Amino acid sequence: MKIYTKTGDGGTTALFAGGRVPKHHLRVEAYGTVDELNSLLGVVRATGPSQKTDAWLEIAQNQLFHLGSDLATPPSAKTDWVTRIGKDEINWLEAGIDQMTDLLPPLRNFVLPGGSPAGAQLQVARAVCRRAERIMTALDQSDEIGPDALVYVNRLSDWLFMLARYENRQAGESETKWSLQK
Repeated sequence: MKIYTKTGDGGTTALFAGGRVPKHHLRVEAYGTVDELNSLLGVVRATGPSQKTDAWLEIAQNQLFHLGSDLATPPSAKTDWVTRIGKDEINWLEAGIDQMTDLLPPLRNFVLPGGSPAGAQLQVARAVCRRAERIMTALDQSDEIGPDALVYVNRLSDWLFMLARYENRQAGESETKWSLQK
């Protein structure tokens, strides 16, 4: 089987449940940005984070594949083979946030992105996640998306922020507080 199909040479791409849209369609922008985020989590894993962070990231990467297929398939599509992001994934993120909150000192200031290689890359991932969320909210205004997709991506950005803090602590890196001084 060849990797190239040539079906997208005219600037369109196929959706999971059928139909074609321009490659610049908001739906493609949304799941493409989720794919970018997933790739970035792979970069974080390649930096050699703590064992717990790596295990959590593998779970999140699998969830992001589900989110991508969810976004590539309008909810009204006649398909039962697409796994939608749901409450279980949201609950998993919230439980992780709560667990990390209990392990970290309370946050009383904004902190600058940075720290360990994994922690700094997790902050980049958080920013990409926020971009995915912005695109998804625009898509949701013009087209339908899965009912839990926006909640999931909003919670994921919080989880990535906390994971960056957690990973920096695991690496022995202190947080740099944002200074109001010029």
